[in-house]
Amino acid sequence: MIKFGTGGWRAVIGDDFTRENICKVAQAVSDILIQDKKTDKPVMIGFDRRFLSEAAVKWLCEVFAANGISTLRMNRSAPSPLIMHTVMKLELYCGIEVTASHNPPEYDGLKIIVEEGRDAPVEVTDRIEAFIAKQKGFSRMDYDQAVSEGLVKYVPNPFNPFIDDILSVLDQKAIRQRGLRVLFDPMHGSGTYPLLVILNTCRCTVDLINSNKDAYFEGLYPAPSEDTLRELSDKVVKGKYDMGLAFDGDGDRLSIIDAKGRYVSMNEILAMLYWYLHEKKGWKGPVVKNLCTTGVLDRMASAFGEKCIEVPVGFKWVSSAIDKYDAVMGGESSGGLTIRGHIHGKDAVYAASLVVEMICVTGMSIEEISAHIGDRYGFTSFVEKAVRFRPDDKGKITHALMEEKKVPYFGSSVEKVGYMDGCKVYFKDGSFVSCRFSGTEPLLRFIAEADEKSKAASYIKAFEDLVEEVVRSN
Repeated sequence: MIKFGTGGWRAVIGDDFTRENICKVAQAVSDILIQDKKTDKPVMIGFDRRFLSEAAVKWLCEVFAANGISTLRMNRSAPSPLIMHTVMKLELYCGIEVTASHNPPEYDGLKIIVEEGRDAPVEVTDRIEAFIAKQKGFSRMDYDQAVSEGLVKYVPNPFNPFIDDILSVLDQKAIRQRGLRVLFDPMHGSGTYPLLVILNTCRCTVDLINSNKDAYFEGLYPAPSEDTLRELSDKVVKGKYDMGLAFDGDGDRLSIIDAKGRYVSMNEILAMLYWYLHEKKGWKGPVVKNLCTTGVLDRMASAFGEKCIEVPVGFKWVSSAIDKYDAVMGGESSGGLTIRGHIHGKDAVYAASLVVEMICVTGMSIEEISAHIGDRYGFTSFVEKAVRFRPDDKGKITHALMEEKKVPYFGSSVEKVGYMDGCKVYFKDGSFVSCRFSGTEPLLRFIAEADEKSKAASYIKAFEDLVEEVVRSN
């Protein structure tokens, strides 16, 4: 079954991520473009460094060509934000990035991008699934023939507009004067080149680790987390760097290691950047977050006389809310953010560049900015846990939490319970705990935030015990 989640369609290579299924998706997208009379512009196709990603580009091109639809493709791997930026800049109807983002190495996938460089909304992915369900086959044209007939073309210098747009909004003078030393870990992914060009242009000293192509990511999740960035942390301290930067496999998620080797979560990064943009650069407006992201943003927005807009998980909800409310920025605790006026999807390249600017303009270190925000808006602990479930149990869990509305007893004062996306319990002291199904993997995700780590962990334990009880029941 081809099923799209919050980050596109992702599947295990060789099981479901196969040439046949890739071609089925391309045929469905072709049928939609033909039905909507949007075949006069090419489809932009990019790919990350995973096993099978570049081969998948050729299969996609073959199907589009057979349907009379031209394609623009990359001649090298590229981060997802660059593909979104290209779709936006060239005013295309559609783009596809072949990537499974931060999923384990055995996965690959397709991320569908629509007009204005946005993540495909549910309405579009539902249409793709519906077209696939009624398919009787797909058409293919030999790749070399498609190239010779001009139906497949390579994008000339695709990185230039993306890099130039980011450089145009940075305070390059301040960055050049500071002369930062940065250690960058792209985690064997596709985000190396654009950030390297930007930081070198701004006269930063940048050293790299894990920049070679490794389709298996050394057997690790290509997700920049505290566990996966221990090497970066050690080398930042030993090399006396000002900071370490890390991306996920397709360059849309960011994490930071400060000069003391401490892992800086996206929750902290979001708070720091909102503070910097609103208080130091004078960008007025609300902030957007998904429901699994820190409540510190709520307190900051309130102190600034602004609002914090909460949306479901999935970056399409964040980007649409930024437009609707003219928000300064928006992001997710899982590592993604974007800024008003940039692309409508998460972008680690711009986010990392802006963090560098923040350090140089303020003259403060990551540690100092983080402490400044904690002193004013509260220090919190964030705890996450993911639990695999049997497919047969999903309906039972959903019924208990979403229909019967069962909630654990927490021993704390509950303010309200929300069901925007899964089940989220809000406590009167600003803490929260949420339980929801992953949109990309067969996982049940628990996330909690409280003033103490033990308290947050106890909230998750209570929810986990409830779910186990539900699964055991007849």
